[in-house]
Amino acid sequence: MVKKLKTTIILQAREDSIRFPGKVLYPVSGIPLILRILKRLKKSRLKDDIVVAIPNNKQNTKLEKILRKNKYKIFKGSQQNVLKRYYGAATKYKANIIVRITADCPFCDPKLIDKLIKILIDKNLDYISNTINPTYPDGLDTEVFTYKVLKEANRKAKKIYDKEHVTPYIKNNKNYKKYNLQNNINLSKFRLTVDEKIDIELVQFVFKNFKDNFSWEEIIKSKIIHKIFFNKVKSNQRDEGATMPLGQKMWRRAKNIIPGGTMLFSKNPDLFLPKKWPSYFNKAKDCYIWDLENKKYLDMSFMGVGTNVLGYANSNIDKQVIKSIKNSNMSTLNSNYEIFLAEKLIEIHKWAEMVRFARTGGEANSIAIRLARAFTKKDNVAVCGYHGWHDWYLSSNLTNNKNLEQHLLPNLSIKGVPKKLKGTVYPFKYNDFNYLKKIIKQKKIGVIKMEVVRNIMPKNNFLKRVRKIATENNIVLIFDECTTGFRGTYGGLHKVFGVNPDLAIFGKAIGNGYAINAIIGRKKIMNMANQSFISSTFWTEKIGYVAGLATIKEMEKIRSWEKVNSIGKKIKKFWSDSAKKNRLKINVQGMDSLPSFTIISQDWQKYKTLISQELLKKNILGSNVFYPSTKHTQKITKKYIIIMQKIFKLISLCEKKKININNILETPIAISGFKRLN
Repeated sequence: MVKKLKTTIILQAREDSIRFPGKVLYPVSGIPLILRILKRLKKSRLKDDIVVAIPNNKQNTKLEKILRKNKYKIFKGSQQNVLKRYYGAATKYKANIIVRITADCPFCDPKLIDKLIKILIDKNLDYISNTINPTYPDGLDTEVFTYKVLKEANRKAKKIYDKEHVTPYIKNNKNYKKYNLQNNINLSKFRLTVDEKIDIELVQFVFKNFKDNFSWEEIIKSKIIHKIFFNKVKSNQRDEGATMPLGQKMWRRAKNIIPGGTMLFSKNPDLFLPKKWPSYFNKAKDCYIWDLENKKYLDMSFMGVGTNVLGYANSNIDKQVIKSIKNSNMSTLNSNYEIFLAEKLIEIHKWAEMVRFARTGGEANSIAIRLARAFTKKDNVAVCGYHGWHDWYLSSNLTNNKNLEQHLLPNLSIKGVPKKLKGTVYPFKYNDFNYLKKIIKQKKIGVIKMEVVRNIMPKNNFLKRVRKIATENNIVLIFDECTTGFRGTYGGLHKVFGVNPDLAIFGKAIGNGYAINAIIGRKKIMNMANQSFISSTFWTEKIGYVAGLATIKEMEKIRSWEKVNSIGKKIKKFWSDSAKKNRLKINVQGMDSLPSFTIISQDWQKYKTLISQELLKKNILGSNVFYPSTKHTQKITKKYIIIMQKIFKLISLCEKKKININNILETPIAISGFKRLN
């Protein structure tokens, strides 16, 4: 008598899904999703047992309780090594044939499961599925295999991917007898799975409106479902979660609950390499970043969007901050470090007499504008450059939606900005003194606000002429040095050009990653803070002041500006020389401490994406902008140069039409960022 083979469905489930946490317990018409799935699996006629394989950690406690309450068998195993978890479950429950189902398949089909089991037994196969060459809708993925091959895979599989996804080792082994079940019609484009929160809408609708024993075919044939749901998720690729980096999964998750996905536009992953950019960090040190999967990258990009001139986690600064935190960051009383940092900034800038502090650049810019308007008793402001997200600045686009096109972004949306601010802010281009002179004459300007230098240098004594016309017309001159301050020199960059403003703003670099911004200026203007309410609780927390003072002292000690200027100058020369060698038209711009480049081509945005793509393959975060830090040693920059030489050559071949850029891009084209011409 032949002993009957025991067939066990092992359902793979966990609460802590990256893209959609808690989806297995999400209530579908009042019942947790996983119980809906298990109810469907029970209808398989050829199965002998059902086991739910969950990770052995505290994050899945609630899931375990629900399963035990409903008397389902559970196996708890490795979080990452799911192959080992499956093997452990199959061994414990003495399975001979294993059916693998994942808990993101709410419409799993018991008839399809039975069909696959029968074929495996009849044909004496090692493995069968409908996923080798998918023709069934995504979400009906079913794999059936023998305990023998599972045991061997668990013993021999070495790759992390093979262990995380259970069956790749089996599917790729030529020694196993395998079979792929194909549907009569290729329906692989349809999604019946739950990867993200948007997917749950379809599940809710089906379980609410279809009869209890509905089939997946009914869902596909339903005209109303085609109309309402399928178009919503057409951008999602089949099984993309299997190869999607953890950072990208988190990015998908973020976009569901955070408008715009991130607090800072400049950190949007789609600006660099859509679908592949690591997106989130676990730790950072010197000029290296470790992502959520603990993969190490060299940062040849923004270095914290310009905040970390002295490198990430600078030991000398962090020691001071940690010491300060131990004595409390906040109290009912003030921190005397406010005074120490203010005195240091005034010592460096002899023309300034008083200081106010904030935490962010946008706040600091708004404070400076308030002070200047209060002093001059004039509302109108002339601006040049980028000065943040606040209403006063964006109101420029109320007059003409292209006003900020050359300072920030084309067609920038101004929804929510009060229309009464129209006609209060007037932009002018850098080095266009005649236009500035014109708007001063015509628009009753009380404030000139500008970046000292950004991508181009002053010509024809531009800064000195601006200072002169401001003085002659009793206009407050504000230099926004949130980005440039303490990078190109010790203090404000205006010192290099010998032009003192009435107010200056510093941010980013002065805290080396800790939040601190400063507004320094002449006493008669700064004292307007006593006549206009300017106050905020977290402007008084201590760590910003401690970090600011420690950062400035460290910069002075090692003369950081000399190092970053030298590094940036070298990189700019390399870009120019390499472009010339490869016969590429290039525009290298910016201060030595803030260099960037643009290749002059109609395919530039594609090339920019390609640069990030190819650098990332070498574990380098990079694009066309580089913020040098004191930690970018000669050895590090040499590595970058060697790789970039190959990328420039590749771009040259594309420009010569020997290679089609569209054929070598592995992701969608990166979205456009700030368009800075000043």
